Amino acid sequence: MKNQNNAIITVDHLLKKFDSFTAVNSISFTVNQREVFAFVGPNGAGKSTTIKMLITLLKPTSGQVLIDKHNIITDANNVRRVIGYVPQMLSVDGSLTAEENMMLMAKLYDIPGNERQKRIDETLTFLDLQQVRKTLVKNFSGGMIRKLEIGQAMLHHPHVIFLDEPTTGLDPVARRNVWKHLLELRTQFGTTIFFSTHYMEEAEEVADRVAIMQLGNVAAIGTVDELKKETKKKNATLEDAFIYFTGATIQETGNIREIKQLRANERRLG
Repeated sequence: MKNQNNAIITVDHLLKKFDSFTAVNSISFTVNQREVFAFVGPNGAGKSTTIKMLITLLKPTSGQVLIDKHNIITDANNVRRVIGYVPQMLSVDGSLTAEENMMLMAKLYDIPGNERQKRIDETLTFLDLQQVRKTLVKNFSGGMIRKLEIGQAMLHHPHVIFLDEPTTGLDPVARRNVWKHLLELRTQFGTTIFFSTHYMEEAEEVADRVAIMQLGNVAAIGTVDELKKETKKKNATLEDAFIYFTGATIQETGNIREIKQLRANERRLG
């Protein structure tokens, strides 16, 4: 499989099955360099499973993926060197300070010892966390924690950063603040941003292109304007586009049995 021009991520018929359950159903798409790319859909749509495969945490059943020209199966170590990952679940230690969390991650990323402190200082300053570097993270707000997790993921200067539901549970002010720094990443460092969300207004506001996920399939992909135009509805929203392409609202898509099965299988196998 050849990587397409300007594509930093190329996904070709990616499939993931858990026993007889198909979580991701042979999907294909590309993400361009410096793009902000949104994976939208409800819980159980296959967003997190796809991301876990892209970041090499979960082995695909079949299909191929190139990230910055590295194959996620045959060249997984180099894939990990060029990506950063912010999971949906908490990934910082509340009993450590912000600086201690960052130093731990710098060591895990094998950043040379003589560069670690400089990278940490630059990152904390970039995220407006310099003033709380010595504060225990358990005293941070949700927005501050999320910014620190983004800081950890960008310490090794990744080409692509993956974020799974990055603003879930944050208030609108914290959400805007998190995205302010994420978009600055793209501007200053040329970072490609791949994020999943079930907030349609979030994807509509920040994404260059959107992939609509439903029950493990990519129902549609395009810019927000392209997807809204397809509805032929005046003043259409991305939510309208989602309904147009899937036939359901984001709350209605999927069912509780499928979601429970998917989550149980992910915990067991991934």
